Amino acid sequence: MEVFLAESLGFCYGVKRAIKLAREQAAPDGTSCTLGPIIHNPQMVSRLAEEGVGMVNALPELEKGTVIIRSHGVGPLVYDEAKERGLSLVDATCPHVKKAQSTAHELFQEGYSVVIVGEKLHPEVRSIFEWAGGDAVIVDSVEGAEAVAPCARLGIVAQTTFSGAKFKEIVLHLLDKSNDVRIVRTICTATDQRQEAAVKLARQVDLMLVIGGKNSANTTRLAQLCAKECQTYHIETAAELQDEWFDKIKKIGITAGASTPDWIIKEVYQKCKNRT
Repeated sequence: MEVFLAESLGFCYGVKRAIKLAREQAAPDGTSCTLGPIIHNPQMVSRLAEEGVGMVNALPELEKGTVIIRSHGVGPLVYDEAKERGLSLVDATCPHVKKAQSTAHELFQEGYSVVIVGEKLHPEVRSIFEWAGGDAVIVDSVEGAEAVAPCARLGIVAQTTFSGAKFKEIVLHLLDKSNDVRIVRTICTATDQRQEAAVKLARQVDLMLVIGGKNSANTTRLAQLCAKECQTYHIETAAELQDEWFDKIKKIGITAGASTPDWIIKEVYQKCKNRT
């Protein structure tokens, strides 16, 4: 049995930056916390907690100290509230998310009706929505795009981890909604690279293991894409591997979402290699 790693997998630049910024603020006395999980990986969140970076779900939970804005970003009112509460603020928002936020804000200010192509409940999408004045339409399907009302000016942005192919498909159904359509493809190149590498590998193996948080949108999408090519399992850790998955399997492919730490990838890889 052979084991192969995708050409592009694991931590992206934005996640590496967020983890680095969080670790620099570690405080054993519990006065340094992220607002929500820093990234969508529960194992990494737990490790940071052990290192002195806690987590709160709302600013009132932190009476003093430093609040770290997670990689998914937040709306403008959070910055104002942190300042009013006298909290130090470290912004670990992914630069690509920042671009999507600022683009949505600019489109809103210029009088465009903003459409965000992405998952309605995803924290990144919620932050982009708030930067668009809380007056944007969020769509994640062709059906949703078809339901968008015609308008004078239409501006389109995307969740940074959204599928490039699906974004293109949805945009095609938005083009007739206005005579003035401005499209800003704010999908991160790392997302495209991971998806392309995962599909390429999935076509060459009998089984794909996609590693990452079950709450991670980009990891879930990797699993969905790979499942179209071969038998695929989405796991968070090596402990989830099951013996029966490997019956009659000759080639195993491994990929991981942008929030998956190296040490988890290595554990899964080594456990698979030990079966050969």
